[in-house]
Amino acid sequence: MSTQNIAKPLTGRTAVITGASSGLGEATAELLAERGAKVALLARRADRLDELVERIAKNGGRALAVQVDVTDAAAVNAAADRVAAEFGDADLLFNNAGVMLPSPVTELRADLWQKQIDVNITGLMNAIGAFTPQLVRSAKEKGVSDLINTSSIAATGVFPNFAVYTGSKAFVSHATRNLRAELAPQGVRVSAIEPGIVRSELQSHVTDPGANAWLDDAISSMEILESVDVAEAVGFLAGQPTRVNFPQLVIMPTAQV
Repeated sequence: MSTQNIAKPLTGRTAVITGASSGLGEATAELLAERGAKVALLARRADRLDELVERIAKNGGRALAVQVDVTDAAAVNAAADRVAAEFGDADLLFNNAGVMLPSPVTELRADLWQKQIDVNITGLMNAIGAFTPQLVRSAKEKGVSDLINTSSIAATGVFPNFAVYTGSKAFVSHATRNLRAELAPQGVRVSAIEPGIVRSELQSHVTDPGANAWLDDAISSMEILESVDVAEAVGFLAGQPTRVNFPQLVIMPTAQV
């Protein structure tokens, strides 16, 4: 193996990252690009994507910005066509776009419930539907392909006021297990990453005072995960020998129990 391949083990791969404009998606895009992958960046905030493309280019990487809302199936399908046209078929999808909007069920915030369902479930499936044909082709033609979904420890945890968010993440984790049963025979590795508390913009969208107080207390009481920690986990999964698939990877701050 050449020195370049050791330094850039993902050379020749094409990665798609949803929710790429901040947090886990942004950190993962930079890490995968540093390791040699071409990265297609999908998110709603075009200005943030353009800045990220510039940073990646300055570091010698190659990135493509695609402004898209994952809740719009037609737009995600169009994004998949553009990625294939400009970069070739994707062989890695980091399905990361998500929102966390807790509220007491008694407040009947159906708007917040629906937003989480639209992004965390429908958006997830829109991206899977759009890019799975590419992943399957890549597995056959290149011998490697990864579908990595961002879930959460909330998929199995119990957190007051987080019922819809935790339910949406339970969907992500269980859907991932079922998708693995369907896609593994076609050569696609399927994994769910389930982080604990991570420093990201996710908390900035929380409006419920009780949930914010709980999060603030948790964050101030321990050293929490950074986005790059989760990015390293994605790089770890993608860098495994093709015979190796971790179906589930739980990542916790050391002090979080």
